[in-house]
Amino acid sequence: MNYRHAFHAGNFADVVKHTILTRILAYLMKKDAAFRVIDTHAGLGLYDLFGDQAEKTGEWQDGIGRLIHVKLPDDVAELLTPYLDAVRAQNPDGALRYYPGSPFITRHMLRPQDRLMGFELHPIDADRLRQNFAGDFQTRITQLDAWDIFGTHLPPKEKRGLVLVDPPFEDKGEFSRMVQSLEKGHKRWPGGTYAYWYPIKEPGEVDAYAKALKATGIPKILRIELTIRQPSEPPRLHGTGMVVVNPPFVLEQEMRVLLPFLAELLSDEGRGKWSVDWVAGE
Repeated sequence: MNYRHAFHAGNFADVVKHTILTRILAYLMKKDAAFRVIDTHAGLGLYDLFGDQAEKTGEWQDGIGRLIHVKLPDDVAELLTPYLDAVRAQNPDGALRYYPGSPFITRHMLRPQDRLMGFELHPIDADRLRQNFAGDFQTRITQLDAWDIFGTHLPPKEKRGLVLVDPPFEDKGEFSRMVQSLEKGHKRWPGGTYAYWYPIKEPGEVDAYAKALKATGIPKILRIELTIRQPSEPPRLHGTGMVVVNPPFVLEQEMRVLLPFLAELLSDEGRGKWSVDWVAGE
């Protein structure tokens, strides 16, 4: 599977993933103390939904395209406001054309005391990302293999923050690398929040990932999943998941408000399913 960001910008998985991101950031902002976000697979930062790559798949139409103008229940609207504000900030004329990736969403929410570190291995994407943030002293962009940073860039000096891990799943072994990186990172920074995105394509592979996480002995691992269709043969992407280590204490309940709505809105014929459970508790 190739999940390079540009082809899938704004799809159902991005909606769920970036909603979770904004809820974590909103919680971090409740304290005045500075925090740092480390985005390990940052991509381009901003995507043209009418560009060749996004238009080739058109996945955004069944993702952010369904959500951006729909009337929201009050409790859902309150929780989605930071995410939708970040999207609308890139489309000031009201017409949906550009979709912000995680670096732009994060940067939209940062306060003056907070910092963003974005890492991207793909040379063209890294250069574009660097251009997108040229002159921004709160953001630092580095071309580097994401899996190398867990032994060198943790903990951040702020001692508060989030490590967002969103691999493209171009190579085999990404699930194993995610577990290994968490073990390494958690040893260096046990108090940090870690959010790992993963595609749901082959359920057996996802189950093995959860078992490997549990076997690490790391506590406080929350698993959030949403599927938009039944599994199929041959396997295709039918769901999205995120594991959050040391999640905000409010995140579980917020997901129980948001996911039923998103599952119905984003799924094929309203047949979506969702779940929130603990891979490991206290």
